[in-house]
Amino acid sequence: MWGCRGSLAAPGPETVRYGGNTSCVEVRLSDDRLIVIDAGTGIRGLGLSMAGHEPGRIDILLTHLHLDHLEGLGFFSPIWDERYEIHIWGPPSDSVSLRDRITTYFSPPLFPIHLQDIPSHLVAHDAPTGPWDLGGASVTAALVEHPGPTLGYRIEEGGGTLTYISDHEPAKAGDLADRPPETISGFELAVGADVLMHDSQYTEEEYPHRVGWGHSSIADTVTFALMAKVHRLLMFHHDPLHGDAQLEQMLLRARELWGSERDGLVLCAWEGMEFDVG
Repeated sequence: MWGCRGSLAAPGPETVRYGGNTSCVEVRLSDDRLIVIDAGTGIRGLGLSMAGHEPGRIDILLTHLHLDHLEGLGFFSPIWDERYEIHIWGPPSDSVSLRDRITTYFSPPLFPIHLQDIPSHLVAHDAPTGPWDLGGASVTAALVEHPGPTLGYRIEEGGGTLTYISDHEPAKAGDLADRPPETISGFELAVGADVLMHDSQYTEEEYPHRVGWGHSSIADTVTFALMAKVHRLLMFHHDPLHGDAQLEQMLLRARELWGSERDGLVLCAWEGMEFDVG
């Protein structure tokens, strides 16, 4: 876990425990192949950790093109190394290619160097509508409820399943408990997952003032996870205004809603966290 903050990087003394970098997760398959989910500011640390590794192929799965999920890409050291082949996957568009949308960021005045001038071999792909293979893993992408085209991802390998839905507001269409599961945004990606990383940006008191912003309350996150019967829930995409103390309180509330009599585990994602899936 290289970054689990949402909206804006928030470094400082109040975010030391859970971290201030925006979304970036490193996934290592059984053959050590690297998949990166999102390219927030956390991806800089991932790149630095790869110094001395044998160059090769890297696959980056972008959920969407909001800046907190893309802004670290220009500081990911492998893109400046001609020995790397980097494949970027992201939400499709009928009018503008993924590469052209990324180029908007990789161009003045937002960035001093054009995308076409980076030395690595970079290939941009629209994420397929059905499952596709990345090495020995099966990856499934699906659109989820968030402003602008936004994907969630399900990665399966060796009997283990990781679902990542970083920005998500499934309750925008109404109370989750009143709806059939198959009608809920993101449900098919999450159902039965060993680990679900899910947006939990707001408290129950904050959410009514932020309906339509594309993020979830703790209560909706836990309800969604229970309906999907996931084994482990990782609260993710922490609000930049929430320091460590408030996140601890939010975690306690999530565990209260989850219930001690249920199987599974609820954790609040922190920067530097490592875990095995399956």
